Amino acid sequence: MIELYRQECVVCKVGEPTLTSNEIEELNKQLPGWKVLDELGILKLRREYSFDDFVGALAFTNRVGELAESINHHPDMLTQWGKVTLTWWSHKIKGLHLNDFVMAAKSDELF
Repeated sequence: MIELYRQECVVCKVGEPTLTSNEIEELNKQLPGWKVLDELGILKLRREYSFDDFVGALAFTNRVGELAESINHHPDMLTQWGKVTLTWWSHKIKGLHLNDFVMAAKSDELF
């Protein structure tokens, strides 16, 4: 199996199925520190990263933002003094897609 951070995102289209519970469970095993959350019936991936200051948090936010823009798949990002919270999910399908796990892994690599 190819490590998640080495995989490429594929275009996600409206109407595609979300991942199954078993798929989510297996993929999440590869992402220590990430939690699967249910927000109003939509499953999402979330992780909080810690930094020594705001400058480090902002630099990380910018790196993730550049990656997200290059792939056209964007997370929710909350940048605060000493921490950044990322939330990945696929808006088009209102849930989790393989792309979300790939981008979570790529985010970890940027960290």
